[in-house]
Order: sequence, then C-alpha cells, then structure tokens
Amino acid sequence: MTRADLDKRAELTVWPGRGPTHVAQGHEFPTLRQALAAAAEAIDADDAQPWIITEDGDILSPRWIRANTGSSRLQ
Repeated sequence: MTRADLDKRAELTVWPGRGPTHVAQGHEFPTLRQALAAAAEAIDADDAQPWIITEDGDILSPRWIRANTGSSRLQ
C-alpha cells in the first residue's frame, strides 16, 4: 500500500463486536484515510469488527486495521 492509496475511495463495513452477526453497517468514504479513521473509532467505541475494501479491491481485515491505525500512520 502506498501513500497515494490513502487518497482513493474505500468502503467500510462494521460488524458488531456483540449481538447478532447478521447485522452490519456499510459506509463508502471518499478516501481510505477517512475509512481507516472511522474504523479505528469503531474499534475503540464498541469493540466492533471493521472490514475495509479499497478502490483497488484490497480487503483490509480487522487485525490489519488494528495494527495499522495509529494517529501518526493516518496523516
């Protein structure tokens, strides 16, 4: 992944950490940077399981998102 990828579109789907697993919230973001920030916020708020699909078709798992979403990494 390159810095330029952070400025491409991405879709974030957040599966709840608790409750029925058949319920998910999907959101499209104008940039991967914004999707990563929202995913990190969802993890912190309610132990959610965010998945991101990038404009190029890469799938970022909750584990990848947790490992790569520090405030310094998103800027």
